[in-house]
Parts: sequence; C-alpha cells; structure tokens
Amino acid sequence: MMNMVNGTILVGKSNRLNLEKYYQLYYKKAYLFAKSYVRDQYVAEDIASDALVKLWVIMGENEIRHPLTFLLSIVKNKSIDFLRHEVIRQEALANMSDVGMGGRNARISALGSCEPENIYSKEIEYIIRDTLNALPDRTRNVFLMSRYQNLPKGEIAKRLNFTSKGVEYHIIKALKSLRVNLKDYLPVLCLFFL
Repeated sequence: MMNMVNGTILVGKSNRLNLEKYYQLYYKKAYLFAKSYVRDQYVAEDIASDALVKLWVIMGENEIRHPLTFLLSIVKNKSIDFLRHEVIRQEALANMSDVGMGGRNARISALGSCEPENIYSKEIEYIIRDTLNALPDRTRNVFLMSRYQNLPKGEIAKRLNFTSKGVEYHIIKALKSLRVNLKDYLPVLCLFFL
C-alpha cells in the first residue's frame, strides 16, 4: 500500500511498492527520458531497467519522497556515463585504426604497392578462416553478420538477443584477433574489412 502526500508517493522500509508496480508506474518515463539522450532503444531499455532496480534497492534503505524525480536523476547519471563511455570508445577505435595503419603516408604507400590480384591470396584466406574459426561462436557469428551480411548493430542485437554494447564488444574482439594474425597484411586488408 502507498501513502500520498500532496500528490507525492511516500515509500520507505515499512511502506514499499513491489518492483513490478514501479515498472508499471515509471518504466516508460525512464525509458523515454534515457532514449532522448542516448538515442538507442536497447541502451535506453537497459538504463531504465537498471535505474528502476537501483531505485528499488535505495528505497529499501531510505525513505524517498519523490521517487520519480529520484529515478530520473539515476537515469540522467547512467545516460551521462554511457555517453562518456561512447566518446572514449569512439576515440579508442579511431586510435586503433590510426595505429594499425601507421598514418596517411603508410596507407598511400601500401595502396601504391598493392596488386589487386594478390589481395586475396590463398595464404591470407587461410589466415582469415583460421582466425575466425578460432573465435568463440558468438563472436564469430556477430562478426560474420556485421561484415559479411552487412547487418547494422541494432539488427544483429535483435536477432541474437544481445545489447548493442554486446554486439560492439564481439566485433571489436574479432577485429583485434584479425589484426594480430594479419599484422603483415593489415594496410591492404583494412580497405576491405574496416
């Protein structure tokens, strides 16, 4: 049972709503708030769910006079954390590309010496096949869907019941393995895989 004071739901240790009731009351608002900033349905769903659970835990220890306001503060902070992580991830991906390619001059040089008929030599095909076969099934499947079927991350996430972050993790993991195993061929292969 809940107490209302001036339109505010009061919840404390002795007066809790069950978690399902909070989902019914606040999930959509939390989800829409998160989505307006992170602009990704799956990430917004994760943030809203995590924030509701965190609110529930905190309410078990403290009285919260304005649960919706408190929940939106949690969503805001989780959204900020996600966006900051995305900036760092994008910078890391950009740095990995630059390090792997050795700068613009190295790319121009590699392209100048590239012989298209030798790009997919048997040796490179074996290395790629062996590298992909050595990957865990999930990582290999995500990578193949991304690079060979040209599916967007959201579609892959939906098909495999992953989050977008999970899809990105598997793609990065596969690319890292390929970079290590194809380090001698990387300048040429970057044109086709990245």
